[in-house]
Amino acid sequence: MSTHHVTRSTMLSRFALVTAIALVVLLAAAPAWASTATLRLIGEVMIYLALASLWNLLAGYTGLVSVGQQAYVGFGGYMLFTLAIHAGMHPLAAIPAAGIAAALVSIPVAKLVFRLNGAYFAIGTWVVAEVFRLVFAQMSSLGGGSGSSLPITIMKEMAGSKAMRESLIYWAALMLGVGSVAFVYMLLRSRIGLALTAIRDSETASLSLGIAIPRIKLAVYVCVSAATAMVGSLIFLQKLRIAPDAAFSVNDWTVLVIFMVVIGGIGTIEGPIIGTILFFILREFLADLGSIYLMILGVLAIVIMVISPKGIWGLVSDRLGISLLPVGYRVETREDLR
Repeated sequence: MSTHHVTRSTMLSRFALVTAIALVVLLAAAPAWASTATLRLIGEVMIYLALASLWNLLAGYTGLVSVGQQAYVGFGGYMLFTLAIHAGMHPLAAIPAAGIAAALVSIPVAKLVFRLNGAYFAIGTWVVAEVFRLVFAQMSSLGGGSGSSLPITIMKEMAGSKAMRESLIYWAALMLGVGSVAFVYMLLRSRIGLALTAIRDSETASLSLGIAIPRIKLAVYVCVSAATAMVGSLIFLQKLRIAPDAAFSVNDWTVLVIFMVVIGGIGTIEGPIIGTILFFILREFLADLGSIYLMILGVLAIVIMVISPKGIWGLVSDRLGISLLPVGYRVETREDLR
């Protein structure tokens, strides 16, 4: 006799989870076996993985296609410098503080840009980022348009040796990268995740079911803004210097992130992971080609969007019917051998 069982996980997803945990443990021990250059590379991968996962949550699940997330990257970086230099706060403690400040700032920003829809919303978020850039460029206490550097005394107070500082920054990047993926995964498995899936499929049908769409979108936007600011603060803690053009660069903090999500698979948890890994592989092998490298990235993005609008993982998932990080329910049929 066969029985039916409702579940979310599969044997493959359980294996993937165990493998992911083992990989995280291995990466956490990287300061013991990796060089400084390797630590910085892995840290950069984690930073972009966090940004890609957060943007995917915003655009792929909530329908808020923002091209102005560099606003919160730069805001987070400047908040860290402000708190560390002028408030005497420990740089690592300033990271969550920057996230809280960004969450507060993002509420009135959301009230403004949520009045816009579609392409107008995207343009509106970019305009907000430009306003942020111009405002911070006028702050002489933070170096104005030429920027500012973290005093060496602050870095020495963070950790006694350079090796320890590199390790602390690396572990912070690892926590943000893994934490962002875990946050998106857990959120999508919650009741809010079910609501987001319904909103993505049909806002009209979601309204008829009584889902509070504006409230959910605001909550997601605020959470993503806070997490993005934390990532931004870590970026410029690692760089030790900040300037308006670098902090609010649409190319570095939004365009590349969108590229990773699009080629990996928007609207999936696995997509940003695959897109980030693929981007860094391409960069390692093709960056020396100069402008040709950027052309290759553009052609690759166009080809993937034409062949598979859902990205690489979307194509694999549709063909093989697999999911490494499932968030929905499925019905399994089990044979009762009694």
